[in-house]
Amino acid sequence: MGQILFIVWRESVEALLVVGILYAWLKNGDDDARRGLPYLWGGVAAGVIAAVALGAALVGFTEVLSGDAQDYFQTAMVLIACVLIVQMVLWMKQHGRSLKRDMERSLEKSQRDSNWWGVALLVALAIAREGSETVIFLYGLGFGQSGHVDGGQMLAVVIGLGLALLTFYLLQLGGKIFSWRLFFRITEIMLLFLGAGLFQTGVDKLIDKELLPTIIGQVWNSSALLDDSSTFGSLVATLTGYRAHPALMNLLAYVLYWAVVYLLLRRANRRPTQQTAGRAA
Repeated sequence: MGQILFIVWRESVEALLVVGILYAWLKNGDDDARRGLPYLWGGVAAGVIAAVALGAALVGFTEVLSGDAQDYFQTAMVLIACVLIVQMVLWMKQHGRSLKRDMERSLEKSQRDSNWWGVALLVALAIAREGSETVIFLYGLGFGQSGHVDGGQMLAVVIGLGLALLTFYLLQLGGKIFSWRLFFRITEIMLLFLGAGLFQTGVDKLIDKELLPTIIGQVWNSSALLDDSSTFGSLVATLTGYRAHPALMNLLAYVLYWAVVYLLLRRANRRPTQQTAGRAA
């Protein structure tokens, strides 16, 4: 439940940020700019519908599959969710600073061309992107994998949405404590650890299917300190990739994940510097 709540909260705040930027620009503009508001909300509705449709398709597809086919599909979705989390963090690293400026430029072009359908499409794609990522992340965490969604999972979604609205309101107030930069920095770290947890889950499934060797069945046993089968231990395991009695393959996969993430982050951090130097030259 905690993992589902975190994903819904984080992704909803990011979606609200996109809508908030566009809404503020249109609302505070002239009469012509305010004509784009209905298209904005139409785009939001279209994006939400697309994300819900993907979620329904995933749950429905699970009901069709059975046995090994279902296991392989769920394993693939877990690993895809891991890749998407890392990709999303990298994208925010590269585009987060210019996100508001780029969107406002797109809005200005739509206003000049009187093409408010472009606003609807921009919002729909942004919301659908965030929503689709959320759906895949949640499915990777087990949401709907049994072919139905239970009450606890739905409660986590509702609480996550409520927290997202509260967080967005607090961040809009500004200040040194509740700043967008601090929020994204902290949640990006949390997302990368969640990605590590998903990657470990995928590795566990591949080991169970004997597609990966354990090499050494158990390197250590730290269950006395934190049992990953307990309620709290299971939450920590999902959010960080912790294993109380890992196989050597789990450890190698964990090291490989963080090595790849480190190299990708270095590359992403280097690009804005190179772009700034290029503009200065």
